[in-house]
Amino acid sequence: MAMAFKMATTGMWVTDECKNSFHQMKWKRVHRYIVFKIDEKSRLVTVDKVGGPGESYDDLAASLPDDDCRYAVFDFDFVTVDNCRKSKIFFIAWAPAASRIRAKMLYATSKDGLRRVLEGIHYELQATDPTEMGFDLIRDRAK
Repeated sequence: MAMAFKMATTGMWVTDECKNSFHQMKWKRVHRYIVFKIDEKSRLVTVDKVGGPGESYDDLAASLPDDDCRYAVFDFDFVTVDNCRKSKIFFIAWAPAASRIRAKMLYATSKDGLRRVLEGIHYELQATDPTEMGFDLIRDRAK
């Protein structure tokens, strides 16, 4: 498996699939969201789930586990007050309270390295429960 980038701080590798999926979402708009996970044994950041263009933010929120950490990117489309269509990409660091402490630490220390690989993210959210990443927060931040 080809690796795209080694994250210096944690020794984690980001797979080419992560970078390619993100570029497809950003430029070709074939994905609404992507969920990433860390495989601790292989030390790889991989794609866990991809949401199609017709899926919603609720679908993303439902795909995040209640007891494990994940990263996610979401392509938020909206119309401005000037009636212009815009799109902003959100990076979400998901670390629920029920997840293991080791996982929380690993995801926290690997986050910046993944963000550097995924160029073009506009906003970042860190959430420990669904209320900290509600759709209203996304909408308010984007405008």
